[in-house]
Amino acid sequence: MSLGEQVVAIAESWIGTPYRHQGATRGVGCDCIGLIRGIWRELYGEEPEPVPPYAPDWAERSGEERLLQAALRLFGPPLPLAEAQAGDILLFRWRADCPAKHAGILVAPDHFIHAYEQAAVIRSALVPSWRRRIAAVHRFGEGCSKQDRSC
Repeated sequence: MSLGEQVVAIAESWIGTPYRHQGATRGVGCDCIGLIRGIWRELYGEEPEPVPPYAPDWAERSGEERLLQAALRLFGPPLPLAEAQAGDILLFRWRADCPAKHAGILVAPDHFIHAYEQAAVIRSALVPSWRRRIAAVHRFGEGCSKQDRSC
């Protein structure tokens, strides 16, 4: 099974997990960042770095691209959207003048899995209103392992 297929399988196992701000526990509760953290833990073991507490409006309040900066540290440069594959991380921004603040996992060219605030972890269609909000595409590293996270 490829790494992308593993990521999709793990993400699918989170479907139905209730939405919980700052949560990162399958079946108990998570937000979009918690979903990515949970997938990382299952792939590589412990978390890649400590995650400080954050308020629901963290991106608007700080105005900083904290989510994009973390993705660059952990996954390297973003990929072109045209190269996105199942298992890739999609980062979204609600408006062009706002920092990215939502994440999901691409599971097919037209579907992704994410923790949706009004519901739970769900599979959604990647319709034009979602697609135009994609700020970056990142990929879990093929070279990462539980012992070596220097990807």
